[in-house]
Amino acid sequence: MNLTERTALDLAGLVTRRDVPATDVVAAHLERSSRLGPRFGAFARLTADKAMEQAARLDAALDRGEPAPPLAGVPCPIKDLAQVAGVGWEVGSAALAGMVADVDEDIVTWFAEAGTISTGKTATPEFGLPCYTEPEGAPPAVTPWDPTRMAGGSSGGAAVAVATGMAPIAHASDGGGSIRIPASCCGLVGLKPSRGRVGTGRLRQPGPGLTTDGVVSRTVADTAAVLDAIAGRGTGESYVAPTPSGTFLQAARRAPGRLRIGVLTTPVVTEADVHPACLDAVDATVAALGRAGHDVSAAPVPFPADHWLAFRSVWAVGAATIPLPAEIEPALRPLTRWLRETGRRASGVEYADALATIQRLTREAAEAWDGFDAVLTPTLAQPPLPVGALRDDDDPAADFAAQMRFTPWTSVANLTGRPAISLPLHTAVVDGIELPIGSMFLGRFGEDALLLSLAAQLEAEVGWRHPHLSDW
Repeated sequence: MNLTERTALDLAGLVTRRDVPATDVVAAHLERSSRLGPRFGAFARLTADKAMEQAARLDAALDRGEPAPPLAGVPCPIKDLAQVAGVGWEVGSAALAGMVADVDEDIVTWFAEAGTISTGKTATPEFGLPCYTEPEGAPPAVTPWDPTRMAGGSSGGAAVAVATGMAPIAHASDGGGSIRIPASCCGLVGLKPSRGRVGTGRLRQPGPGLTTDGVVSRTVADTAAVLDAIAGRGTGESYVAPTPSGTFLQAARRAPGRLRIGVLTTPVVTEADVHPACLDAVDATVAALGRAGHDVSAAPVPFPADHWLAFRSVWAVGAATIPLPAEIEPALRPLTRWLRETGRRASGVEYADALATIQRLTREAAEAWDGFDAVLTPTLAQPPLPVGALRDDDDPAADFAAQMRFTPWTSVANLTGRPAISLPLHTAVVDGIELPIGSMFLGRFGEDALLLSLAAQLEAEVGWRHPHLSDW
């Protein structure tokens, strides 16, 4: 039995039935992580001793007859943007080398209470700001489909860990596409839940509500099961999504019914060249939707591109308000410094106008799209790009513009609070190498369950594969 090829739900079942001890599950994934992690830039650090201790405690509790949590014994590393008590917390920044967290963030606690066991901290770029994962002084996170190409970001380490069997699921977060971008680059499922579906927790400020936590996974059911475990938690949350009528896992196991699907391949946030492979992926997905009996028609661009500039303003102000000692500022990456300087130049009136614009474009998107049950777009405008293709330390403004062209759809879901999911429904041969090409669906606000039903239906229809679990 190859434990590193099993899904999270499979592993939880094995541990719960006592067919396999959690220590064996965790040990198998730690061995693979130790061996492959450096090659693919997956981890900022492994926490093997801590993970094995947690697994042993879980085994002892189950042997005593205590109830099994829903994801008992499932390895799930934590993205290095989140604090885990006693573990290094450098948020992808060489300027913060050696920093250790004092407490667990609430999202870390919620994962632990669900029975998952963190095997380490996955790699992320500095403060999670860019959509590529190339941390200073560490190997870049690369897709196993072609290790010369990026795994995406900012949850790049998480995605490559899951794509290579180092973990069946991995904690991720998404403020402008950071779950869905690496999911597309690595051939995974990546759901950004509705705003307020997953609480911010007590240690982070919700701000404008762009960012949410979640996972990358290899199956829709695993993503749904994790959402059941972490959704609706927290006290006094600023944003709260509507409570679903059943569980998300139940939704992933039922047919969605006949849906009206809009299709949009025109870039939204900026002008961008769209690679033929990304358009082919949408065409193939449209064909699968037709076989499933759905009604498909063109969807309009939801708002003018200049309205998106509110995202850039809010993103820059968010970077500027990260509390950092003044003396480390010169050691930050050029992109980080540029964003922080841009944010500091914004006046209070400019920031208030940006927030108002976000509210306005949220209404514009609802007027344009709420006649559809979901809207299909490419996840990205290009296949996974070579490492370094977007990064431009000499011109951070050009770096940011290149990221916009690479991701001209993903941040729409963050601005509007809508759920969005990238699915690995297609591959294409690019420069002689087969690469994964994601297709993204955006749902109505709060309708995460319907999006998961549709995703599971397409998963069954297309029958995707994960070719890199048995490699190496």
